[in-house]
Amino acid sequence: MRDMNPGTPKNPTTPTGPAAPAVLDAEETAAEDAAYSLDKGAAEAEGEHAVADDAEAGSAPGPAQDLDPDAALKGSDDDSDFTDPDFEASGKESSGLASAAAAVAAAGLGVVALSGSWTGKIAAERETLIGQIKTSSGGTAAQQISEIYGDAWHSTALVNGLFALLALLVGVFALVRPAFGAPSPHPQPGWVRAVATAGIALGVLGLVISIGMYFDLIVALPTAQ
Repeated sequence: MRDMNPGTPKNPTTPTGPAAPAVLDAEETAAEDAAYSLDKGAAEAEGEHAVADDAEAGSAPGPAQDLDPDAALKGSDDDSDFTDPDFEASGKESSGLASAAAAVAAAGLGVVALSGSWTGKIAAERETLIGQIKTSSGGTAAQQISEIYGDAWHSTALVNGLFALLALLVGVFALVRPAFGAPSPHPQPGWVRAVATAGIALGVLGLVISIGMYFDLIVALPTAQ
């Protein structure tokens, strides 16, 4: 049976009319957009890799980093260069306070070594009481002088000598304290050195007097005759 419409083609073909160029233009535009998107993504990836490489190599920041206001603060935040003025001031004050206190204590101990102390008085009274007990049942005059008076005398000299020795040691510590520990940019105050030196002098003088009194070199014990 023959086809009733001989003008209709048997196989469909691409239209050759005005619509064909429009279809081709749309396909070319889509291909160009896809290629542009791929190129843009590749460029952004290369830029990120370049910034990461610069950061690892320690290079100077780029324009994008210069716009960051916190970049300078982050770069300058170095713990090794950080110094706390309050911490430094506290360390200097503690060191100066120790030297000053030691100097004053040395001077005070030196004065006590020369003038006597409550401790020395108690020790002398104890030796006097012991001597009275020993000689209560009888004894010679020389024995009574030695037990009642001489032992009390020697006890007082011993206690005063200990205070003098302590004043000497503390005064020396006050003078040599800046040589130990962290160095200070400021020298030791003059009054601290003066007071420490006075304490050392009083300690030496008290120590000499105490030794002379203990061994009866300055004033001898009274005799029975």
